[in-house]
Amino acid sequence: MIKKWWHDKVAYQIYPKSFYDSNGDGIGDIPGIISKLDYLADLGIDILWLSPCYQSPLADQGYDISDYYNIDPRFGTMEDMEQLIAEAKKRNICILMDLVVNHCSDEHEWFQKACQDPEGKYGKYFYLREKKEGKLPTNWRSYFGGPAWDDLPGTDKQYLHVFHKKQPDLNWENPEVREEIYKNINWWLDKGLGGFRIDAISNIKKALPFHDYEPDREDGLCSMDAMLQEAKGIGVFLGEMRDRTFKKYDAFAVGEVFNEKIEELPEFIGDDGYFSSMFDFNETIFGGSEKGWYDTTPITPDDYKKCCFDAQAKVANIGFLSNIIENHDEPRGVSRYIPEGDCCIESKKLLAALNFMLRGLPFIYQGQELGMENVPIASIDEVDDIASHDEYQVALEAGLSPDEALKIVSKYSRDNARTPMQWTDGTNAGFTTGTPWLKVNPNYHSINVAAQIEDADSIYSFYKKLIALRKNPIYKETIVYGALEPVWVEQHNLMAYYRKGEQILLVVGNYQREEQEITLPKAYKDVLLNNYHDIAKENRTIRLHAYQVLVLEMCM
Repeated sequence: MIKKWWHDKVAYQIYPKSFYDSNGDGIGDIPGIISKLDYLADLGIDILWLSPCYQSPLADQGYDISDYYNIDPRFGTMEDMEQLIAEAKKRNICILMDLVVNHCSDEHEWFQKACQDPEGKYGKYFYLREKKEGKLPTNWRSYFGGPAWDDLPGTDKQYLHVFHKKQPDLNWENPEVREEIYKNINWWLDKGLGGFRIDAISNIKKALPFHDYEPDREDGLCSMDAMLQEAKGIGVFLGEMRDRTFKKYDAFAVGEVFNEKIEELPEFIGDDGYFSSMFDFNETIFGGSEKGWYDTTPITPDDYKKCCFDAQAKVANIGFLSNIIENHDEPRGVSRYIPEGDCCIESKKLLAALNFMLRGLPFIYQGQELGMENVPIASIDEVDDIASHDEYQVALEAGLSPDEALKIVSKYSRDNARTPMQWTDGTNAGFTTGTPWLKVNPNYHSINVAAQIEDADSIYSFYKKLIALRKNPIYKETIVYGALEPVWVEQHNLMAYYRKGEQILLVVGNYQREEQEITLPKAYKDVLLNNYHDIAKENRTIRLHAYQVLVLEMCM
């Protein structure tokens, strides 16, 4: 593998609307992020990914962009963004922005012009089809529910939106569209941006010509997955984008990629891949159902272990995955991957270490370093997330009671990750002096930065130790580039693996509340990390406490 500048980095995702509000309007902003850069630098962060803060109507919380060249006034100004890039650079932190180019906003100038003249230049920037009474162009279901087609205002045509109806899909088959996208990417990279997280990129290539697929629900529609499975040739677009943009700047690019084929992985994240890295979603998609969230199979510790190891084996030495426990599109990881009733400091640390020590680039989502949890939801009226509202209706239509449907939404809603960052135990968790745009999780009195930052046994301090271990010059080569070899795979509720390089490191976690034993094949040389203050051992047999996790340097 050709070594790249970003291989040994630690990344952190910020959801700007919920990170820190500097002006008391209840919405997080870029000056707020600037004010917390020292916090991030002290934690050990090298790469900072910002979810969208471009100008947007916020129909899908900024993933509907109306102007790619401007910052939304809710978040600040372009001068604020330039200052953030400069101040981050002083702290050896590079900034990533979200690249959202499968679709734009229906309030974007291009779409407005397409409405005015659908046969003209800008009509070709989108997927437009003649409206036929009583029949859609295709029976594709939008990711947010309902048909993926809507009427083009003021015309006799319909347009494609695989997400929200305010997010019309851009026609990547049109070279003029691609030119505009590359021009914008390079404009931002010229400003000093370190790279991009690339949103929903699997969707840019459609299977042509458009046609229907077998319906998978009673609504007569089909999941977008059916079309994506048939779509061929996305590599032509992705290779062109890489060569015209990221490659010229040695920029970091991480892809949100679904439906990739194993044989294509070298093309996606190999030495000359389309992207520097791509996220591992094995764990987040586990148990998903075409029927909806209500039919999801909950993940167990053994499932989680298998998901992680399958992803690692699939990628092997081809390239680097970006490993996540949670992000802005998922519920909180500790509420999802720790068995119900077992969420505690020890289990949260176990989950952190088992994920962080995997081969690949660790991405921490804001508040993850504190062990932030899902938020209690008393009514669907409290929910902001559009996907959650759709899934609530899907559950009701499937025969669930309102209470049962709300329980499902509470478990999987994206709002769980979008509640304000918990800085203190003061008013609104120290996030804002105003009224927060989304309610604060009531557990902020016990889970917050101020309570954890000086506590050597806190989850925050444990994350700091994990980051310091990854950067330790003695172990860095092994942790970053060493092979990953699972061990004791069949042992129930035990996740363990070696990292083998200049040293042999054993990462082992007892993923349950009951104690269990392991017998080491060799003695260990040193304990590099332990979420308890002791190790119960006799000779080479270790009795692991509830949710105990260890990182051991083994004797060679």
